[in-house]
Amino acid sequence: MSRIPPEPVLPTTVVGSYPVVKGRGISGLIDPFREAVKTAVADQVAAGIDIISDGQVRGDMVGMFTGLIPGIRGSEVIGPVSPAAGPITVADTRYALSRASRVKGIITGPTTLSFALHIATPSYRSRGELALDLARVLAREAVLLEEGGVSIIQIDEPILSTGAADIGTATEALRMVAGNRSVPVCLHVCGNLSEVIDDLAAMPVDILDAEFARSPENLALFREVDLGAKMIGFGCVDSSRPEVEEMDLIRTRIERALTVFAPEQLLIDPDCGLRMLSRESAFGKLSRMVEAVRHIRKDL
Repeated sequence: MSRIPPEPVLPTTVVGSYPVVKGRGISGLIDPFREAVKTAVADQVAAGIDIISDGQVRGDMVGMFTGLIPGIRGSEVIGPVSPAAGPITVADTRYALSRASRVKGIITGPTTLSFALHIATPSYRSRGELALDLARVLAREAVLLEEGGVSIIQIDEPILSTGAADIGTATEALRMVAGNRSVPVCLHVCGNLSEVIDDLAAMPVDILDAEFARSPENLALFREVDLGAKMIGFGCVDSSRPEVEEMDLIRTRIERALTVFAPEQLLIDPDCGLRMLSRESAFGKLSRMVEAVRHIRKDL
């Protein structure tokens, strides 16, 4: 399995999305989201995040992918899906790489996408069949992100914690996207993981990223499973609430994680994306998180 570079200890990162600040004037008319990308990247860098993202500002996690995949119209699958005409996220990721040395490329997972769509074609008999075809499509995006220079590829599969998806098919689809990558692949899953923790521990990825601020019970679950060489993305700030936690609270959460995991096993990030918060709240949470990590690094 691939691992991220060991320096610095407890690297800080993000799960992905950031509040959207659209551009104005002529440039805003040409590309209303270009300024949003610049703002998201600049804020992450200013907050001191070690591994940033492009901000995922061009739409929700489903539409920004399905809107460019042939065979999908709106929220309906109308025929066999096939790769997009060009890269989906690479241009914005490339901009992020021009401003930071380490960037995480982010792909919404094939199983989550399959559950967000209505199948309106006889081409697919089940969501599982659709997920596997979507995985073939998304594998191309993963290759392009890797070639573009990302440090990590993250695959978002929030559907996995709900119990709605067939884990065997979801694992196969994930392997199709993640397979043969030379950079670490991270799987992000939201919510309480009590029903799927053993399955997640066996997933073919290098990093498991989960919520631990809003779902503190997840820490005890991870204590009981064999993760092998996997690293953990430790969500330590609550992405669902606008209030910016105090630095000491975030520090306490991370210190609890260090009773279960070795420092070199951990990446530190928010529970989930920050898109639904205000820019001030999102920046405040990232800044406090970085401050807490810096205090802990001194002790280590």
